[in-house]
Amino acid sequence: MTVAFVFPGQGSQSVGMLAELADAHRTVQSTFAEASDTLGYDLWQLVQDGPETELNKTTRTQPALLASSVATWRVWNEMCQARPIVMAGHSLGEYSALVCSAAITFTDAIRLVADRGAVMQDAVAEGTGSMAAVLGLDENQVEEVCQQAAQGQIVSSANFNSPGQIVIAGHRKAVERAVVLAKEAGAKRSIVLPISVPSHCALMAKAADQFAARLNSVEFKQPGISVLHNVDATNHQNTGGIKLALQQQLCQPVQWVKTIQEMVNKNVNTIIECGPNKVLSGLIKRIDRSLKVLPVYDPGSLEKALGELTDTDKDKK
Repeated sequence: MTVAFVFPGQGSQSVGMLAELADAHRTVQSTFAEASDTLGYDLWQLVQDGPETELNKTTRTQPALLASSVATWRVWNEMCQARPIVMAGHSLGEYSALVCSAAITFTDAIRLVADRGAVMQDAVAEGTGSMAAVLGLDENQVEEVCQQAAQGQIVSSANFNSPGQIVIAGHRKAVERAVVLAKEAGAKRSIVLPISVPSHCALMAKAADQFAARLNSVEFKQPGISVLHNVDATNHQNTGGIKLALQQQLCQPVQWVKTIQEMVNKNVNTIIECGPNKVLSGLIKRIDRSLKVLPVYDPGSLEKALGELTDTDKDKK
C-alpha cells in the first residue's frame, strides 16, 4: 500500500467538529490550545460552541481548519507508524500539508493563515465578489461560459475539483451571469455559493502581492514529505518556490484533479483525508475510482483507516 495524505480547505468547518476525536485523544485539545495561545482567543471554544457566523468568518475559519487537520495528523502519528510518500491540501489545506511535512512550524502557520484570511477579506469589498459551483460541464465549456459572462468584469475557473465539478469566482454580477449561461449550456447544476471572498481568481492579485511580504517574513524549510502545490501539482523543494506557489495560489485556480492524478503517477493507491470532514474523499473518488480513500475525522473513521492499513500489511506477509 502506497499512501498519500490530503487536507481540506474552507467549507469543511462546522460547529462541534472533532468533538468525539477530542474526547478520545487529548492531543486534539492540546493542539487547539497551542493555536489559541498564538491567536489570543479560545479557538476550541469557538469551534465547539460557535456561533456559526463567527466560525465562518474567513479569518476564523482558516486557523480553525488548520488546527483541525494538524490535530488529526498528530493523533494519527500517535496511533500508526505508516507515513505517506506525498501530501497535498485543497486551498487552505496546503498550509496543513506544509505543517505536517515539517516545512513550517504550526505556530507560524497559524499566524500566517489568520493574516491570509484578513488579506483576502480586505481585498474585495463586501458584496462585490462571489463564487459558484458548476456541475456537468468540462473545462473548455466553463471557460467559454466565463468569457461570455465577463462583459468587462472578472470571472474565471477557481477550483478544478473533479471531472464535471468546477468552481468559478469573480465579480458578483459576472458570476451570476455565468451561472445562467452554464445552465443554458447544459450544466446539471449551476449555483451561487454562500461565499463573499472570490478566492483563486484575478480579484485576489492585489492580496497575493500584499501577502508575499508576509510569506517572506516566515521561515520555511525543505519539506520532510513531498507536498504537491495547488497551482501546478508539483513538489517544490526550494523554499523560495514554496513561497511563490503559496502567493500564486491566492489568485490562480486550485488544480485538484491534476494533483490527484499526479499522486496516481507516483503509484499512490490509498489516500487518507485528514481533517474534520470527508469533503475531499468524495471528490477524489470521482477523479479516480481505483483509489482507496479513507477519511479520518472521529474515532470510528480513525479505527477503520488503521484497520485497512493493518489488514493490507497482513496480506503482504
